[in-house]
Amino acid sequence: MRVKLVFTHANLALVVQTGAYLEQQGIHCVLRNEFASGAIGELAPIDAWPELWVSRDRDAERALQLVEELATAPEAPEWTCRHCNNSSPDSFERCWHCGSDRYASPP
Repeated sequence: MRVKLVFTHANLALVVQTGAYLEQQGIHCVLRNEFASGAIGELAPIDAWPELWVSRDRDAERALQLVEELATAPEAPEWTCRHCNNSSPDSFERCWHCGSDRYASPP
């Protein structure tokens, strides 16, 4: 068994979220360099990026495929508030501008 690097990025939150997604798919992951940002200056910045590794050879190819799918997934469309006519991201349940509920009846 050999561990394999499947994802690295400067943004720790993105690496952690990707790891959580892989875990949901049944792929055990190990997070490395989680606290290495303090070494930037002594190390090249990219060498201190958080890394996501899989611990089973049989999971590596599937993990790389899932990471690629995440990276190329289209963003969900925005929705238009029925009260103020502003656009909000699909992940918002309330209008960012006026606070109206996404599914509320128009005024």
